[in-house]
Amino acid sequence: MKKKMTLVAAAFAASALTLTACGGGAGDGASAEGETYSWDMTITVSETSTWWAGAEKFAELLDEKSDGRMTVNLFANEQLSGGDPAAGVEMLANGDKAFSYNSPIIYSGIDSRFSAITAPFLYADYEEADAAIADGGAEAYMGLTEDMGIKMLGFGESGFRQITNSKKEITEPGDIPGLKVRVAGSDLFLDIYQELGADPVSMNFAEVFTSLQNGTIDGQENPFDVIYSNGLMEVQDYLTVWNYVYDPLILGMNLEMYEALSDEDQAIVDEAAAEANEYQINLSRENEATQLAEMEEEMTVTTLDADQLQAFREAMQPVYDSYESKWTAEIADAVKAP
Repeated sequence: MKKKMTLVAAAFAASALTLTACGGGAGDGASAEGETYSWDMTITVSETSTWWAGAEKFAELLDEKSDGRMTVNLFANEQLSGGDPAAGVEMLANGDKAFSYNSPIIYSGIDSRFSAITAPFLYADYEEADAAIADGGAEAYMGLTEDMGIKMLGFGESGFRQITNSKKEITEPGDIPGLKVRVAGSDLFLDIYQELGADPVSMNFAEVFTSLQNGTIDGQENPFDVIYSNGLMEVQDYLTVWNYVYDPLILGMNLEMYEALSDEDQAIVDEAAAEANEYQINLSRENEATQLAEMEEEMTVTTLDADQLQAFREAMQPVYDSYESKWTAEIADAVKAP
């Protein structure tokens, strides 16, 4: 259900020019001071996720920093696009909504270069991912999103992706063949699991719980927060911790809406986004240990060691060979750990 943030409208003199922009901003970049905005924002997953907490923080900060002039209406589970995150990104680019949190995995369905940062086993840990993003990764993705008509307001974080299933413990590549695994809507993820011998299926995330429950699929792959906040441990028996893909979140704004804001209002959006992303990332990482401990009570959890991980890295070499040209050398180099 839609959850609207209740914000306090600022009082202005009767002579002030006040414009309410539903869904987006208005003006030509030199807007009169005092304009008001009512913006829509979506996330892919549920209201119990850290994605939602980050979006709420963003809305609160916009309200606070704008003295109540900027209102954000939040929607979970891609409700504005019928549960379809790819359609949601297109809505953002077209200006049918103002903001979203989406994984680069979803963007890669439009431009395959976006999948470079989600290459398998690209980063060993958060320290490597943070360093790569600071060393040019974020700048590269800002350029990619701008090409689509989207202003990237920094990265949030979904986390390292893991795999769950209802059939067996996964400790080596030979355990995966035959498993019917739901993957995000990305050619890269379909190819990863096909290379491992699985039967990968792409479906909207809103359908995953029911599909796992009724046995339409055997498993799925997602970070701890998504698995936990959506209760997937209730319909899965095995969790393998292998940190095989790092998954950041793009906080995006429709570019035309952003450019229509005054310099002062752009600064408010930039500052609120930076603070909200930092808050969301910290919350996601802080929650992981507790989430994992609780999931261990309901699932068999297997954490792979260095030798086991190396076997999977070697199995992924054909995928790297296939995707190097799709990512382009420029983007692939930008996301490598320094």
